[in-house]
Amino acid sequence: MFEHISMKDKKVLITAGGSGLGLEMARAFLEAGSKVMVCDIDEDRLAEARKTDPQLITWPADVSDEASVQALFDQVAQKLNGLDVMVNNAGVAGPTGYVETLTLEDWNRTLSVNITSQFLCARLAIPLLKQSASGVMINLSSAAGHLGFAGRAPYSASKWAVVGFTKTLAIELGKYGIRVNAILPGAVDGPRIRAVIAAKAKTLGQPVEDVAAQYEQQASLGRMVTARDVANTVLFASSGAAACVSGQALAVDGHTQALI
Repeated sequence: MFEHISMKDKKVLITAGGSGLGLEMARAFLEAGSKVMVCDIDEDRLAEARKTDPQLITWPADVSDEASVQALFDQVAQKLNGLDVMVNNAGVAGPTGYVETLTLEDWNRTLSVNITSQFLCARLAIPLLKQSASGVMINLSSAAGHLGFAGRAPYSASKWAVVGFTKTLAIELGKYGIRVNAILPGAVDGPRIRAVIAAKAKTLGQPVEDVAAQYEQQASLGRMVTARDVANTVLFASSGAAACVSGQALAVDGHTQALI
């Protein structure tokens, strides 16, 4: 079945695609024959991505800023000449600490990047996706988007919001044949989760090694998720193999039942 499903020449936009999870997703789409544009707030990361993956189209953007998002989509119109797949990947870990210790600035910044950016991108992507024969939107949430996460209230709240936003968009856009799904990764091994682990260890007064082991053991599979695990699921959810999958919160977390 899958050999008959093609992503060749699909026009794909991925936010925060200059490194890490976003870049791995971009590579998965490139390998499948898609035309891929990534944006990132870090221009050095974009420059490095162009060196390692010269097929990528890149553009600097802060997707939590309305004017920057408008400029990005002006470039999408010019460089992609349409859009088949929108991947809202941009996100920040936010502060680590219990609610009474957090600032309003920390709260607002986390929600601005993790959910408001998705709104800003979605409202400009939707008209383009309506013109596609198979429009798809993928919104990155987290295992924290369906589980509580002590010490990470802004992050968890923002990721729950992504799921609600996704399910609402799926209802609104279904009549146009546009599918919208959320991907909920568990702990994705890499620099960002290692920084979170270090902050968590400091908050708890525990050794970093002990907290890292807890992150690995919280999943039934006994390991963290890899960026390729997530990228493969995003590619599947964007493809015709998932033609009747919409409005779903797809967990890629090794079966995680609780977050430490």
